[in-house]
Amino acid sequence: MAPLRGLLLLLLPLITAGLSQPQDSELTFLLPAGRQECFFQTALHNGSMEVEYQVIGGAGLDVDFSVTTPSGILLIMERRRSDGVHTVEPTEAGDYMICFDNSFSTISEKLVFFELIFDSQQGDEEPDSWADIVEPDELLDIKIDDIKDSIEGMKARLERSMQMQNVLRAFEARDRNLQESNLDRVTFWSAVNLGVLVVVAFLQVYTLKSLFDDKRKIRT
Repeated sequence: MAPLRGLLLLLLPLITAGLSQPQDSELTFLLPAGRQECFFQTALHNGSMEVEYQVIGGAGLDVDFSVTTPSGILLIMERRRSDGVHTVEPTEAGDYMICFDNSFSTISEKLVFFELIFDSQQGDEEPDSWADIVEPDELLDIKIDDIKDSIEGMKARLERSMQMQNVLRAFEARDRNLQESNLDRVTFWSAVNLGVLVVVAFLQVYTLKSLFDDKRKIRT
């Protein structure tokens, strides 16, 4: 197995160690031939982490994928896959290692997109600063909690919409790269076939001319 090409710490750091929920994030990177890339992501205890990846460029559109828990247990292992979606629930507190391996390929590099989505059950314990500074007013007909729930629900739906758009963009990029690769192949082999036809036509004309020239020499 090729040595790790630098262990990278993914995404944004925790705002407060051990308390703040990691932020959802995405990354597109180039995985060289014969190499492996590993990323570390911190997760909270008893939360949920969803990992989605797609190979959007490179011959074969496939990589090896693995996820290792903070305690060193190999949780997920896939070989020669072009995409996948996995949910880790509940998560352990610590750094998860997410690896993409292209060591089976000796020539082709791969363009990989992956996204991490977090959902911590401890989110209810986080303080809502805007709600804490509002004094409850008995004269108001609208409850602050109802407004907060509505805003949080809208925020969750908007975030999910953004995640789906990111996935669709990744699919579109993979299809575009595949079409461009096929176009290059068609253009190359069309040029080769045209060259062969020209050479064959020249040889046929030359052969026919030689035959006629031989007959004229024999008659004289």
